[in-house]
Amino acid sequence: MRVAISGASGRMGKMLIEAVLKADDMQLGAALVPAGDPLEGSDAGAFMGQKSCVVVSSSLAALEGCEALIDFTRPAGTLEYLAFCREHGIGMVIGTTGFDAAGKAAISEAARSIPIVFAPNMSVGVNAAFKLIEVAARLLADYDCEIVEMHHRHKVDAPSGTALEMGRRVAAARGERFEDVAVLSREGHTGERRPGSIGFAALRGGDVVGDHTVIFASTGERIEISHKSGSRAGYAQGSLAAVRFILKNNHGLFSMSDVLGLR
Repeated sequence: MRVAISGASGRMGKMLIEAVLKADDMQLGAALVPAGDPLEGSDAGAFMGQKSCVVVSSSLAALEGCEALIDFTRPAGTLEYLAFCREHGIGMVIGTTGFDAAGKAAISEAARSIPIVFAPNMSVGVNAAFKLIEVAARLLADYDCEIVEMHHRHKVDAPSGTALEMGRRVAAARGERFEDVAVLSREGHTGERRPGSIGFAALRGGDVVGDHTVIFASTGERIEISHKSGSRAGYAQGSLAAVRFILKNNHGLFSMSDVLGLR
């Protein structure tokens, strides 16, 4: 299967290119970057000392002939790729976070025509943690819930998409609307903690790939469910699993829970 990678000059993009080149059932079909990127025109495998015979390009036309695109970029870029993929019948695996309501609606609409896996985190471990969090949220319904995440200094959105999804899982398990209980930041004289709320703290620094901890706290005890990423390899392998999944579907909007059979 011919797979395209966008954001090919980024850390995640390079990890995905390496994973595709090593996969027995996949072929790198295209490597995309924004116009003017320093890697444009070079071989996509040059960073790992391997000749891929795929030239890094900023042209959407490079996607022609590909069956799937894995996209970890930013919302504006993702939506541009989305329109092209919809028009040309190319499936998408979207790991980009930070979409507004209109962006999410555009993805849902495109999924009426093409298969899309849209998930805040492609890691198998993180998605297993999602299920554990759901169970804990039901069992510990009266416990205070706080979510702490830390990422590298270059991350541009906060809280992370993964942290927000963890909060959504807690709220859903408790029968609450996430928007009604989420407290995304605290500052100044906030007063006492509102019962049933879900608090968030976002830390940024260094080269942290991604750490997430969900805390359930009550009088005299605290339960913590954590996932810590030491590299992006888990995200890459989960993304490849998502590609294999969407190529079995003509259209539809799916999550990693669908891919991994965790429903």
